[in-house]
Amino acid sequence: MNDIPFQGTIQSIGLPHLLSHLHRQRKTGTLFIKTLAFTKKVYFQKGDAIFASSTYEDDRLGEMLVKAGKITLEQYDKASAVLRETRKRLGAILVELGYINPKDLFWGVKYQVKEIICSLFQLEEAEYNFIEGTIPTNEVITLKMSMGNLIYEGVKKIDNLTRIRNEMPASDTVLKLSADPATLFQDVELSPQDRKMLSLVDSVKTIKELIDNTLIGSFEAMKTLHVLWTIGVVDEKKKAPEHTETFSLGEILQPVAESEEEFVRKVDKLFLKLELLDEHKLLEIDEHADEETITKNYYRLTREFHPDRAYSSADPSLKDKLTLIFDKLTCAYTYLRETHEKQLTASPEEIGKETVPLSNGSDSFKKGVEAFRTGNFSGAIDAFRVATKLDSENAKYWSHLSLAFTKITNGFEEAERASLEAIRYDPGNADHRVNLGMIYLKKGMKENALKQFRQALTLDPENTRAKKSIENISG
Repeated sequence: MNDIPFQGTIQSIGLPHLLSHLHRQRKTGTLFIKTLAFTKKVYFQKGDAIFASSTYEDDRLGEMLVKAGKITLEQYDKASAVLRETRKRLGAILVELGYINPKDLFWGVKYQVKEIICSLFQLEEAEYNFIEGTIPTNEVITLKMSMGNLIYEGVKKIDNLTRIRNEMPASDTVLKLSADPATLFQDVELSPQDRKMLSLVDSVKTIKELIDNTLIGSFEAMKTLHVLWTIGVVDEKKKAPEHTETFSLGEILQPVAESEEEFVRKVDKLFLKLELLDEHKLLEIDEHADEETITKNYYRLTREFHPDRAYSSADPSLKDKLTLIFDKLTCAYTYLRETHEKQLTASPEEIGKETVPLSNGSDSFKKGVEAFRTGNFSGAIDAFRVATKLDSENAKYWSHLSLAFTKITNGFEEAERASLEAIRYDPGNADHRVNLGMIYLKKGMKENALKQFRQALTLDPENTRAKKSIENISG
């Protein structure tokens, strides 16, 4: 999914994969879907689809409200006449005329946006183009719905058996529950039929056996499995030995019993002390916890603090807080599992030497570079942090961590600390001094910035970045 291009055809990529990719990469921008008949746009804000528009006449708000039974054709025609004269928005006109109330308008706009997006799943041939960048901010009413639920509702409408079979693995494939908490605990309102099918997935039965074990028809069973597969709740079981999970289906489907006020307080409390917690404290385990305990706590906490829980809250900052908490839980889990696995294979002499790193951190560094490249700066920070923990004297890791921190809001203090660590372990590198100077410059600390640029020139008199920065400040 990391190789999905930003331009191509729906038939080559698959709309669910494209939407999931934009969501997981937390992209902001506009997705254009074009056919010979129309163009539809989906606007993304940090990976969430928040608005949509369409040139297809039947997707207009008036038509949607008529089909939904909210207004009559006569009311629609009268409102349209006023629209042509005043150029006001149709929704505002309908409210002014008393045909609908503001609550109905709010519902209608969200319904329209959802229907436009869900209609895209019916397309078998279309071109797409995602343009990253700022999106229109004049929409007061926006969709607040998890990507899992959007894909779920869209895929539910697919009735083409040939398409469904082509998008599913072979019938002899064994299915299992997903091991990815991001998809496993996403906010999806499964139907009773879907829940029943999900309860049959046991890492033993093949797709054919799952279909044969249901009381519904083969097509309905295949369609249900297709939905579960597409939203990522079930996955293919590999032939190689896999990690045994320590969660049950009941834990996945059971809603978290907690008031919104209580939940928000809990999130704020953890968020405020997040930077002070090491991996063990974050996962609520002691330093001698075994792999099963580490995994069990990880799944419990990622379920509790899944970013999708923000959709039911009125707090606009909750999603960002949960996303950061979720990322750090994953970072802590990855680090502790890697460390645990290295310890299992290390010799007694190596385990006794605290100065010998269990890993060189290169894998985590590569993950950080990829996350940074795709604009997932929070993910890059977590990966670079793991790299610096595994190889704390690698200046390159600290330098990249510093750069990632400069890309997020209120990250300059952490960026400064990481940059100072890079200088500490590679004091002769002029670029580290320049990077620190740029951090100070962005913070408005010109004198501190000049000091770093001048020190960089003492190390490398021909450093063009340092020279240009001094000229810009002096000029």
